[in-house]
Amino acid sequence: MLFTEAHINFLNYLEVIKNKSPKTVEQYDRHLRKFESFIIESLKQDLKIFKVEDIILNIAENFRNYLYEKNKSISIKTANAYMITIRSFLKFLEKKWFKSLSATSIDLIKSEERKVEFLNEEELNRLFNSPDTSTIIWTRDLAIMECIYSTWLRISELTALNKNDINLNRREFVVRWKWRKIRVVYLTERSAILIWNYLEKRNDHLNPLFIRHNIKKENIAIFEDKNIRLTRFFITGMIKKYAVKTLILKNISAHTLRHSFATTLLSNWADLRSIQEMLWHASITTTQVYTHVTNSKLKEIHSKFMK
Repeated sequence: MLFTEAHINFLNYLEVIKNKSPKTVEQYDRHLRKFESFIIESLKQDLKIFKVEDIILNIAENFRNYLYEKNKSISIKTANAYMITIRSFLKFLEKKWFKSLSATSIDLIKSEERKVEFLNEEELNRLFNSPDTSTIIWTRDLAIMECIYSTWLRISELTALNKNDINLNRREFVVRWKWRKIRVVYLTERSAILIWNYLEKRNDHLNPLFIRHNIKKENIAIFEDKNIRLTRFFITGMIKKYAVKTLILKNISAHTLRHSFATTLLSNWADLRSIQEMLWHASITTTQVYTHVTNSKLKEIHSKFMK
């Protein structure tokens, strides 16, 4: 089978059979297009005649070298992502009984153990006490930070929220997660109060739960939701600003608050499986990166029972 034909069939398989999200399919497509560029530029092959049967281990390994030649600063994680796409493509071919290289032949580069940045209790208190809630902007910023920390929301989920998505009386809302999956998120009482205070200070017709406020009041009627909704870059920059203001030297982002949520739970003896469910991690392995916070607790238990 021609590689280009298999490429299209693979994308259809991901979308229709595997029910992958558009963004995931787009990433696989981008990676395979890069592989096609490699075929043309490095192998000097014509895509009109290059077949999946022509893929051998040496070609796959040379594709990895090609990635580094094109981008010297490419990370191990990114390089591995491309090779994972090739492995998935080869598994698809095997499933469809097309003769090609075995996916298991391709090794990934071993990377360092993933480490997560998180804030301890004292740092969290400093961060959450930094905004002056006398203004609408600071009221919004505090509500955003508390919402991310206490609900473990991903930043993309938070920026997509509308006012009618959230029930402040029941302190819950629904988010669309991983394409077509739905999950219910519960607010803490403090988060609900902060969001309520923020909305009470607003006087607009706009749907987004959190919006920009650096616009003139006389112009607000002409703005559409897409122009007024906050971006992930804005929220990350905002959190960094408050971190600097409170002399927190760690390089934090919105995701740091999500990490802090998980480490807070672990520090207070929540079990790993429950945290996995709350974070909606598909694999417990992903959640295990947070177990570093239990080291001091383990020493405490050992000292208590082993005299």
